[in-house]
Amino acid sequence: MKAVILAGGEGKRLKSVTGQLPKPMVPLIGIPVLERIVNHLKRQGFTELCCALCYRPEVIRDYFGDGSKFGVHLEYREQSEPIGTAGSVLQCRDFYGDEDFLVMSGDAVTDFDLAGLMERHKSGNAAATIALYPNAEPLQYGLVLLDRESRVRHFVEKPDWPQVVTNLVSTGIYVLSPKAMRYVPEGETFDFAKNLFPMLLTGGEKILGVPMEGYWCDIGTPRSYYQCCLDVLDGKVGDSPEKEPEQPLPASDNCVTVPCRDRARLMRAASEAFLELGADFTDGLHFQDGSWDVRIRPEPGESSLRIETDHPEAEQSTKRLLELMEEKEC
Repeated sequence: MKAVILAGGEGKRLKSVTGQLPKPMVPLIGIPVLERIVNHLKRQGFTELCCALCYRPEVIRDYFGDGSKFGVHLEYREQSEPIGTAGSVLQCRDFYGDEDFLVMSGDAVTDFDLAGLMERHKSGNAAATIALYPNAEPLQYGLVLLDRESRVRHFVEKPDWPQVVTNLVSTGIYVLSPKAMRYVPEGETFDFAKNLFPMLLTGGEKILGVPMEGYWCDIGTPRSYYQCCLDVLDGKVGDSPEKEPEQPLPASDNCVTVPCRDRARLMRAASEAFLELGADFTDGLHFQDGSWDVRIRPEPGESSLRIETDHPEAEQSTKRLLELMEEKEC
C-alpha cells in the first residue's frame, strides 16, 4: 500500500524545540517524529512511501535515504514554496497513480489502525475518508459532523466555542481516491480542509468520517510536544517501549485495603508515624507489638494501601489510623 507524508513544515510555533530542524525531524524521546511515522506505516503494511518536502529537505533526505534501512521504499517530491496540503500531494501524483492512497501529517504521533482505515475507505466507495478523533478542547482543529451512515455533512474550521457542534476533529490523516485529487487545481495553493473537502461536498462526492481508537497527538506547539513526550514515556503510544507489568501482591484472607489518592505519600506518613516504634521497612512497613503483627504495603496497580494482619483489633485500629492520615494529607 502507498502513503504520502506531508513533511514540509518549518514548525514556527515549535522553534524553541526544533531550532533549525524541519518540524517532522524533532526528536521524540531520542527518535525523530518522522521516523516513528515511517515505522508505524511499515507495521501497518504501507511500504511504498513518498515525502512531500519544503523546509530544509536535505535534512530529511540525508537521514532516510531511499528508506531501505527502515524496510520501506521512500521517494521525495520538493516544493520551493508552500503550496498547501492538497497542492503538495498533487505533486506526488506520479507516485500514487491510479491507486487509493493514505495521506499522513508529518508532525503527528499515532498508533491508529491505518490498514483498517484503508479497508473502510475501499468498502465505502468514498472519494475521501477522514480519520477523526474525539477532543475535549477542539478549538485549534477542524471539526467534522457526521450523519448516521458516517458520511461527512459539515465542516467547521477552527471554531470558537459558540460554533462547536461536535468533539470529532480531523487528524490530518486521510485516504484518498485519485478522482478526489482531480478537483485540485494545478499550480495553486490548495488545502484539504479549507478547499478540497468543501468542494467535494458541493460536488456531491462521498466523504466518510471514521472515529479512530488509539493514540493521536499533533506536536505543533511546545505544550503538545511536551505532553507527547510524557505519553511515550508512560507507554500510552502503541509503539512505546513495553513497561514491565506491575505484579499483584499475593492473595490473603487476612487483609483489608484503604483507598487513597497518593500511595507513596500516604506510605510516607505511615512510615514516619511507625518509625519511632521500631517498625521494619525491608518489605513494606512491618510492625510488631506484643500480639499485634501488622504489615502495610501499597497495592500495585491501584491507589490503595493493604493492611495484612490476623488480629481483628489491629486491623481496625490501623485502618482507622490510615484513614485519618489520608484525610489530613488531602
